[in-house]
Order: sequence, then structure tokens, then C-alpha cells
Amino acid sequence: MSKNTPFRYDYVGSFLRPEQLKKARAEFEAGTITAEELKRAEDAAITDLVAKQKKAGYHVITDGEFRRATWHLDFMWGFNGVGHSATEEGLPFHDEAAKIDDTFLTGKISVEHHPFVEHYKFVKALEDENTVAKQTIPAPAQFLEQLVMPMNIEDTRKIYPDDEELIADLVAGYKKVIADLYAAGCRNIQLDDCTWGCFVDPKARMFFGTDDTGLEKLQKEFLEINNLVIEGQPEDLVINTHICRGNFHSTWACTGAYDKIAELVFGKENVNALYLEFDDARSGGFECLKHVSEDKKVVLGLITTKSPKLEDKNAVIARIHEAAKYVPLDRLYLSPQCGFASCEIGNKLTEEEQWAKLKLVKEIAEEVWG
Repeated sequence: MSKNTPFRYDYVGSFLRPEQLKKARAEFEAGTITAEELKRAEDAAITDLVAKQKKAGYHVITDGEFRRATWHLDFMWGFNGVGHSATEEGLPFHDEAAKIDDTFLTGKISVEHHPFVEHYKFVKALEDENTVAKQTIPAPAQFLEQLVMPMNIEDTRKIYPDDEELIADLVAGYKKVIADLYAAGCRNIQLDDCTWGCFVDPKARMFFGTDDTGLEKLQKEFLEINNLVIEGQPEDLVINTHICRGNFHSTWACTGAYDKIAELVFGKENVNALYLEFDDARSGGFECLKHVSEDKKVVLGLITTKSPKLEDKNAVIARIHEAAKYVPLDRLYLSPQCGFASCEIGNKLTEEEQWAKLKLVKEIAEEVWG
């Protein structure tokens, strides 16, 4: 069995938090249990989750992001120079505000012993001959976006007058974390990235507080920072990316087809595979896939995690073959469009419905690819 992601049937990484884990994390926040007691609860929940991932027949295992509040901010909090506080307004999603911590710079960025490395080691120890652990982290572009968006740019400019030194420090930090993950045995990393979803949205200029010329400059910077982190990594380290438009409590942040960024990102971002959201009309059609360079694989996110309703198997198979008009079938793979719980609150479905979705992904993949 190949030990490299993606697999023909795959998933993005986050899973619904079981009630016992939610309870333990709330008790820790309230100060009624210790950090060690919380860790024991997380360890137990992750061990159970991995057993379920294996039972479902999947070849990739993750910790479900069970030790995080959010898919991206906890990673940023592991760096020196990054602060956070409870939000008053949250981030504007389609149906509700995402109440996640405001996260901003307090000093120059550096990293020593990132907690995600220890998190990875725990999952690595649960691998067997049929499975491989992957580590999900926010893309470097996502970290940069957090710091240059209008809500944070004033604080950022007090510390970094321009983006050049900021990008250099972020790249150095990422390379340190990835080197530590590699030393811990990690060979599969997934860079989760909502930045490109922001760029294709009709409100992109508002999101970034700039004009079309500014958007073009930022796009080049975001591509550059991702590629600088990937550059020079060991040949046996697989780095993929998952491109998203926001996933919070079954709602979304951005809308728009990939066409505006496809030539730049699909053609020039030096990842091994693209996990792409295609679960509804907001994502546009498959013609953008003509820009995918021949060295990349494409994981089609055709099964939604935002709704418990199961997709029609034949309709999904038809869409896979439609995508194969632009990327050969042997370079296509299948997964849900995003995780089931990008934040602790999770999407609006049950754990049973979550596993039914993954069962469907596997059934379809086996029917299409054998």
C-alpha cells in the first residue's frame, strides 16, 4: 500500500467532537479540571476516532483536530509574537458570525517547540500497515492573510513596516515546524487554505481593503509564501493543499468559481495534490481544472459536510467523469469538500451521519476506480 496521500477515497481532516470531549474542554476552560486531565480525555477521544477511521476502511488517519478550538488559529497561537482574545464581533459568515478568537501580532514571529509536533506523534503511534497519519495545518498564506487583513493590519505594521520581513519570519517559522514534524516521522502534510476563496468572492476588495491592483499583488505574495515554505523540503515529504471557502456550523464565508485564481494556483503552487471544494454551485464548474499542471493530483470534494443528506451516488459518479474531461481519471480522487468540524462547534449533522457520508465516499471511489 502507498503511504502517500491522497488516497482514492480520502477526507480533509476534522471530525465532529464527541460530547465527552466537548465537556472536558469546557471544564478545562472553567478551571475545574487540569491540563493533564484534559489531555487524557483528548487522548481517549482520538484513540477511539482513529479506531473508527480504520474500521471505516480509510488509509489515512488524523486526530480529528480534537486538540484545537479552530482549524487554523490554534496553530498560529503556537508561535511567539502571536496573541489572541475573545472576539466581540466574530467573522461574518453567510448565516451567522463565526465566534472565534481575534488573533493578532504582539511581537516578531518565531517558534521554538510547536505543540502540533507532539500532537502528531500521538497519531503517528497509532499507524499500522494499512494506514498513514497526516498532519493538517493552515497554509502559510492563511497565516499571512490573518495578519494583513484590515482588522489586523494596523497592529501588524507597528511590528513589520512592510511584508518582506514578515514573510521571511513566517517562512522560517514554518520550515522549523515542518522540519520538526519530519523528524517525528511525518511524511504527509496538508496546508489548509481559505485565502483563495476570499480572492474569488465578489467582496474580495472589501475583505482585503484594497483595489484590483492590490489584490493582484497580494495573490502573488500568497503564492510566493506557500512556495517558499515548500521549496527545499525532503523529496519523500508529500505536501498537499485544501482550498476552501469557509466551513463553520454548516455555513460558509465566500462564494465564487475558481476561475479567477486557477491559472496562478492550480498551475504554479508547488503542491502534490489539490483538495478542492465542489459540493455546490458556489464553487462553479470544472473547466478551471484545465489549468492544473500535469504533476498534480486533484481530490474532488463532491460530498458535502454541511448537510446530513446523502448525495445521489450516480450523480456524483457522473460529476467525476465530467471532471475527467479536464484532468485524467487516474489523477482524480474523491473526498468530502471540507472537514466535519473546522471549529469545535461542528457542522449540523450527527456522528452517525458523518460516518454515513464517509461510507458513501468509499463506495463511490471503489465503484469508479476499482
